[in-house]
Amino acid sequence: MDDVQQWTGEKAARLQDAFEMTQEEFAGKLGVSVRSVASWRANPRMVPQAETQRILDTTLRLAGDAVRRRFIHSSRTAAPRPEAEALRVAIAVVRRGGDVLLVCRQDGDDIAWQFPAGIVKPGGSASKVAVRETLDETGVHCTVREHLGERLHPYTRAMCDYFICDFVHGDAVNGDSSENVAVVWAPIGELSRFIPKDRIYPPILDALEATV
Repeated sequence: MDDVQQWTGEKAARLQDAFEMTQEEFAGKLGVSVRSVASWRANPRMVPQAETQRILDTTLRLAGDAVRRRFIHSSRTAAPRPEAEALRVAIAVVRRGGDVLLVCRQDGDDIAWQFPAGIVKPGGSASKVAVRETLDETGVHCTVREHLGERLHPYTRAMCDYFICDFVHGDAVNGDSSENVAVVWAPIGELSRFIPKDRIYPPILDALEATV
């Protein structure tokens, strides 16, 4: 079987199903974060970055015949998934003095800066996810100061919970190289250099401008 021409979230989720593994088991097999595996299932149209594409190619190539048969069969019978399938994301806007914490994600050929974020499982606490994912992604410990609100994101179509957070301690490092390419403390006054202003949830701008 040849490599998949391009892996998407939907195809990666089908490979997990073919291995009959939990998200934790599949993440361990691939050497990626559980959050990445969860995001593939929740975001069928996303395109993992090139390194992850190679990992998925290799995993499929080395899989046993039974796994490969299940994967091929699922590609023929899979029904279209609804876009943004009950996906909820917690987003942490972490301040440290006059700076705000950003991560740089690579999605296929696209590179974009954004705030640390994580998927909230059904029944989970969005505020706890915001704090935990910030630590996992960046090595920065933070605490939630205020819930800024929620919205259906106009581009990802995910339901987003936004939290303004205070820096506690930790050096900003890239803790998830399978998904992020960089982590930085960006000057709040220069935020629009990283993220177009019209893409930022307005209460975030209000909260950050109040600290400058």
